[in-house]
Amino acid sequence: MSVAEPRRIVLFRHAKADWPQVTDHERPLAERGRMDAAEAGRRLADTGISFDLTLCSTAVRTRETWKLAVQEFPHRPKTVYEERIYEASPGELIALLNETPDDTQNVLLIGHNPGVQGLADILSGGAEGDALDRMHRRGFPAAAFAVLHFDGPWKSLEPGTARLVDYWAPSE
Repeated sequence: MSVAEPRRIVLFRHAKADWPQVTDHERPLAERGRMDAAEAGRRLADTGISFDLTLCSTAVRTRETWKLAVQEFPHRPKTVYEERIYEASPGELIALLNETPDDTQNVLLIGHNPGVQGLADILSGGAEGDALDRMHRRGFPAAAFAVLHFDGPWKSLEPGTARLVDYWAPSE
């Protein structure tokens, strides 16, 4: 793969979580979250993006979201459960993505707000159609995802270097 080929980053917020008497890291998905995670998986599969790598937070709700979403994919990408995603700032998420090997073209990152939404905003130096308007209007609710394209090696990913090409959120 050439670094001149466009790369894709999909930023995916975990689906709706329940609030049982457990630590925040251990919160499972709510029933609605399980349904939305599967629907998000179908929508991600419909994008036609073949993911090379999934970076997923170690929190229970992100792992459950991934388990349900990936069932809708034609093939399962390599998955790395990454502790650094939990409670990460946009800058910390950029630093993590900068570590991606250059033979990786398409990455799916499953994480939490406010980091995921902040990262989508910070990376978007432009947008196609009304994707940015829809993202700003809806925010980044549970199970939402943003698809961004950028050119160059992963280590060159920084604020404003990507283009938001798609945004999806479950209907309320």
